[in-house]
Amino acid sequence: MVTSRSKASTHKQQEVQRIMGSLSKAIAQHKLKPGQRLVEAQIVAALDANRNHVQTALQRLALQHIVTIEPNRGAWVSQPSEEEAREVFAARRVIERGIVEGISPQIIEDRWSEIEAHMVAEREAINTNDRRAIISALTKFHRMLADMCGNQILIEMFDNLMVRSSLIVALYQRNDVPSCQHDEHQSLIDALKCGDAQQATSVMIAHLDHLEAELVLSSSKDQELELNEALRG
Repeated sequence: MVTSRSKASTHKQQEVQRIMGSLSKAIAQHKLKPGQRLVEAQIVAALDANRNHVQTALQRLALQHIVTIEPNRGAWVSQPSEEEAREVFAARRVIERGIVEGISPQIIEDRWSEIEAHMVAEREAINTNDRRAIISALTKFHRMLADMCGNQILIEMFDNLMVRSSLIVALYQRNDVPSCQHDEHQSLIDALKCGDAQQATSVMIAHLDHLEAELVLSSSKDQELELNEALRG
C-alpha cells in the first residue's frame, strides 16, 4: 500500500530532481556563470518551486561541486580552479574512453538517423558563429554517445563531469567562439561505425586533449543573465 507519507517523499524527490535539472541545464548552457549568486527566492519564483526543495537541490549540487554554499552567505555557481580543470579533463578521459568502448557498430547502425540529425545540427550551429549555440551542440554530441553506451553508472558520472566542464570552459577557454571540433566528432563516428575500437578511443583521447589545450586561466567575459531569465525554458 502506498501511504501519504511515501507519496509526499516521492513528490519531493521528483521536485528536487526537477530543480537540480533546471539549474544544471542553465549552467551547462552557460546561462548561469561561474561565481553567479543563486538566490533561493529567485529560484523559487522562476521554477514555481517550494523553498525547502530548492534548498535541498542546492545542497545536492554542492555535493557534486557544481554549486558552492557558504554558511550565512548563500549559494553561488562554483568557480573551478585551474587544478580542478585539469583533474576534470583527466577524469573525462577515463569515463569517455569507457563510453566509447561500450558502443558497438550495431548501436551506431540502430541510432544512425539520430546521429545524422545531430551532425547536421552541429554544422548549422557552427555556421552561426554563436558561442552558446556551438558549445551546446558540441556538448550534446558527447551526451549522445554516453546515452548510446547504455551504462547508467558511466552516464551519471559523465553528466556531473559535463556540467563541471561547462564551468571550466566558461572560465578558461581561450577563444570567445570555440574552434571547430566537428571534424573530430565525424572521425569518431566513422571509427565507431567501422568497429575500430582502438581508433575510436585514440580519436576521443586526442579530442579531449585538444579541448583541454584550448583552456587558459582567464575570466568569463559574457554578461550574467538574471536567474529568472536563465531558468526560463
